[in-house]
Amino acid sequence: MNHFAQLNKQYIGGEWKDGHGQNVLTDKNPYNGEIVAEFRIANLQDIDEAYQAAAHAKEEWDKVNPFTKRAVLERAIAYIEQHEKEITEIIMDELGGTRLKAAFEIGLVKDIIKEAATFPLRMEGKILPSPVDGKENRLYRLPVGVVGVISPFNFPFYLSMKSVAPALGAGNGVVLKPHEDTPITGGTLIAKIFEEAGIPKGLLNVVVTEISEIGDAFVEHSIPRVISFTGSTQVGSHIGQLAAKHFKKAALELGGNSALIVLEDADIDYAVNAAVFSRFTHQGQVCMSANRVIVHQDVYDEFVTKYVNKVSTLKCGNPREEDTIIGPLINKRQVQNLIATVEEGIREGATPILHGDVRGNVVEPIVLSDVTTDMAVAKRELFGPAVCIMKFSTEEEAIRMANDTPFGLSGAVHTANLERGAEFAKKVYTGMIHVNDGTINDEPLVAFGGEKNSGLGRLNGPWSLEEFTTLKWISIQHTPRQFPY
Repeated sequence: MNHFAQLNKQYIGGEWKDGHGQNVLTDKNPYNGEIVAEFRIANLQDIDEAYQAAAHAKEEWDKVNPFTKRAVLERAIAYIEQHEKEITEIIMDELGGTRLKAAFEIGLVKDIIKEAATFPLRMEGKILPSPVDGKENRLYRLPVGVVGVISPFNFPFYLSMKSVAPALGAGNGVVLKPHEDTPITGGTLIAKIFEEAGIPKGLLNVVVTEISEIGDAFVEHSIPRVISFTGSTQVGSHIGQLAAKHFKKAALELGGNSALIVLEDADIDYAVNAAVFSRFTHQGQVCMSANRVIVHQDVYDEFVTKYVNKVSTLKCGNPREEDTIIGPLINKRQVQNLIATVEEGIREGATPILHGDVRGNVVEPIVLSDVTTDMAVAKRELFGPAVCIMKFSTEEEAIRMANDTPFGLSGAVHTANLERGAEFAKKVYTGMIHVNDGTINDEPLVAFGGEKNSGLGRLNGPWSLEEFTTLKWISIQHTPRQFPY
């Protein structure tokens, strides 16, 4: 397809070129297996060149008027709006996203760039008093320098842009390494957008590669001061340790095992809709997905019946068809991991009240009841269209069940009493939780991030500005100071 033709290269120093690695990465459509693009992967030399280019271009970016920087980011939004149809095609073909998912993701991208476009005008300092006579204390907010961004395969356009745009807006150079399953949507598409928007050559670089080729070099390189990673908790732990070893800051957005709790006074039909959206959006490949639906015993039977009825109507298959809700998982490995965990849960005593077929990478919905907190399906992030439904009798038990996980990303609670919901939400140990809504929420102005094994730091709004800047104290001694000797 012609819109992929120019996007199968590395983007380093403002130039499109092949990597120097030995391997060719084959980027495949997860629904039909067709080859989307092929990349000659980047090697250590390319990684170094990308970071050097970012550091050099950042010095040029420093000289650009903040209002001009804002205009560059605004042009990026305009370019996306002009090419939404083509971007939708890429999302469908490269990662198996449905049309609904593509529209949702593109909307999130535009919102986060709009927020990042304000950052050049928010690099505010302070003047602070001093106990020393004649001293003026100035505090400057400055870019960290260069940011390394590593993005995942599930929402690659948004989860790359969520760090790239704020990092650029805060004045930094950026090197982006997209996931090898989504090198275009999460990588070279973003390079194309900012190239068309007119950023200085080298300010944003995209390296498409494999860990077998570069090892830990992307994180360990001496130039980047912040590594922003979105992905699995296991990999995030490794990156966090590497970053600390090399005195870098790590912003880590990791996995989840979110609970959606239905109290006995909830609007059941509404809670069913929220719970289905919270699990099956993008085939369940969302870190905020409701892996566990925890329902009060008094409404359990009604909820389960209505939930299964609604899930049974979800169309599965070709993401290009308008009414498809559940497309393919990203690759065969993800399918195998999901099915293995589900089968383990069934052996442990879970009851599959709905168990769809597996056709290629398309997994039809799986709903498990009789799940207990000690089962593998309740402990792991399922990252696919499978869900655990659990029963509770008291509010205290529901809170205990919701918290019985090493993760703490998102959550939701449904009740007719909004203040009861808010008080309940305070007791769930998670970075984000929503009353009478789904577990999947992300807004440009609100702090996004997890507790426990779900990550470190917060992104969006002023929190992204904080992550991608540093503070420098410059004092001025206006009158001679009396030194003790």
